[in-house]
Amino acid sequence: MSDWNWHWDETLYAGSARHYAVGRMAYPAALGDVLRDELQLNGHGRLLDVGCGPGPVTLLLAPYFAEAVGVDADADMLDVAAARAAETGVRNAKWRQLRAEELPADLGTFDVVAFAQSFHWMDQALVARLVRGMLAPGGAWVHVGATTHRGLDGTAELSHPRPPWAAIDELVARYLGPVRRAGRSVLPTGTRGGEEDVMRAAGYAGPTKLVVGGNEIEDRTVDDVVASVFSLSSSTPHQFGADRPAFEAELRELLTNASDHGLFAEERREIEAVIWR
Repeated sequence: MSDWNWHWDETLYAGSARHYAVGRMAYPAALGDVLRDELQLNGHGRLLDVGCGPGPVTLLLAPYFAEAVGVDADADMLDVAAARAAETGVRNAKWRQLRAEELPADLGTFDVVAFAQSFHWMDQALVARLVRGMLAPGGAWVHVGATTHRGLDGTAELSHPRPPWAAIDELVARYLGPVRRAGRSVLPTGTRGGEEDVMRAAGYAGPTKLVVGGNEIEDRTVDDVVASVFSLSSSTPHQFGADRPAFEAELRELLTNASDHGLFAEERREIEAVIWR
């Protein structure tokens, strides 16, 4: 994106880790299945998940590898990821706090390196070059593109009302202003694209694109949707400052009034896995 002028800072997802783990819809098991088949994963080798957050992709794919390593710049995200690994019995996952631009660190080589909703926050050209040197022979880069904080818009009748996302966005804008925030800065035109150009310039071949999921209906509670709002880089809890209690009270009132006894339903979006080699 030609007018991209955002620079990473440590407040990007500050305070959002526990909200992210609750408010984002889980990646479908089918994502692991199609990657297993496409990449011939058999329980051997190593996975690196860059910008892993609270570990949804790391933990989903860990059973297909001998070792999985999740790295993230946010220590709270890694604490939540480690707790979730313990809760779910995933014993072959390790966690390291570092930025993607600090790779390769001392992490070694990997058979698969994954990026899930994270690559757009990085120095893409630099990270693409660094990761290329970390791939084992025959290894693959997997970019998981998804929107997991909210479902599809639509008019079809569901089991419960859809969350009132337009009204939620208006409420956030009333407190934080109309221009999308990200950490200490703003993103007036959203996050950047152009990944394919970056990857080809770094010497990768591809892509192979796989699409899974979609069409499933997921019930969500008021608490889920509140957590979803606080999981976003544009509305992390710290951005509201002293106004956070007032904002959350208004948000909960809005959601309670729009819900069916505290429940919503959403149609999940498709997940795209883009593979480069």
